[in-house]
Amino acid sequence: MKFITGLYIIFFTRIFNVSSSRVLELSDRFLEFSKDGMWFVKFYAPWCSHCRRMEPTWAHVAQALYNTPVKVAKVDCTRFTAVASHFHIRAYPTILFLKGSFQHEYTGDRVKEDLINYAMRMSQPAVQRISRGNSIEYLKESHPVFFGFIGKQEGLLWEMFTIHAEKYQPHSWFYAMTHEVIKHEIKVPNETAIFVYKDNEAFFFEVKDELLEDKNMLNNTLGKWINSERFGFFPKITRANINSLIDTEKYIVIVVVAENKLEEISQTERDFKDMVEGIIMKRKNELHSHFQFGWMGSPELANSIAMSELTVPHLLVLNSTTSHHHIPDDDPVLMTPEAISLFLDQIHNQQATVYGGNGWPVKLYRGFFEARTTLANMWHGNPVLTALIFGLPLGFLSLICYSVCCADILDAEDEDTPELHEKRD
Repeated sequence: MKFITGLYIIFFTRIFNVSSSRVLELSDRFLEFSKDGMWFVKFYAPWCSHCRRMEPTWAHVAQALYNTPVKVAKVDCTRFTAVASHFHIRAYPTILFLKGSFQHEYTGDRVKEDLINYAMRMSQPAVQRISRGNSIEYLKESHPVFFGFIGKQEGLLWEMFTIHAEKYQPHSWFYAMTHEVIKHEIKVPNETAIFVYKDNEAFFFEVKDELLEDKNMLNNTLGKWINSERFGFFPKITRANINSLIDTEKYIVIVVVAENKLEEISQTERDFKDMVEGIIMKRKNELHSHFQFGWMGSPELANSIAMSELTVPHLLVLNSTTSHHHIPDDDPVLMTPEAISLFLDQIHNQQATVYGGNGWPVKLYRGFFEARTTLANMWHGNPVLTALIFGLPLGFLSLICYSVCCADILDAEDEDTPELHEKRD
């Protein structure tokens, strides 16, 4: 028995390089077992600074998922190149969720809570069935946003719901339930309905008769609706999710503040942020179909959109379909809730001043602004290194130009010399 146990340990350690953490270190042998069970794998390179910064977070994720069916692992792509080639790894770190032949790349924020929620969601069926009424209360408390199907699980609407649940499972939760389960929680308008629940309120997908007669139209309409409703009313906007927010094809209303290293903001910024959030809660039924609100803790990202240095707090509205943006004429700090509401109404009615866009002059200026900003950040971060990076090429270029010019002058002097001798003779 001890001999068999010893063989098992040897076999296990050849598949995984077991470390003291809960993270399994995979080798090339992983390709033989990658379709067995569910895997949450980080593909990294030891020299990658982003990978090193993520190491403690990944260890916490492994600890949190230790007693679940999801195995958390990592692969050193510089050592085990066959694994990296098999999964087409092109950047570090790349995070994949593997379930049988299914493979999906995680593109969200690399924070512990988001990673854990993503893995738990992906480990479940795309549509989970709810059979008890008290489960609805749990869903409301545990999920900021979730989608639900009410009614008999059959027909075209159910088919389309399951298709989009599989498509958007990496981003949100999907449930199916009967009228009996939901009757005390949500007032259902039809016998069969689809809803999204967020910020303590349910919003229903409008099912028109012509949609039920055209499968392609229903598929496109439902897909656009789910994509536009899968965010809360006031999420934090980061580089990881801003492109997904733009895909909603709404006006993106951004409250710009500046977080410090402890993710804290000043009281003035907090008051402005709370004021905008109050407007959202007061007018969410009329605003949410046209506007997607959010707040941004990085002024640099907002500056890139506006192509100017914005003060904080500030208000920036991006038209996701045209790439135009709007900025209030007044100082946002001095604006009242009524003034902000009027500003949003002017945008919706296309009466507000428009900036930016996709024209060539704007693209050229954006490139110039990005280059200038990058150079300024490099200079503030490390002026010596920046001077070396840009100074050495400029120095070599100056020497080359000087050599070319001097060569022309010397050649000209050599050509003039015989003529001078002739005159002397």
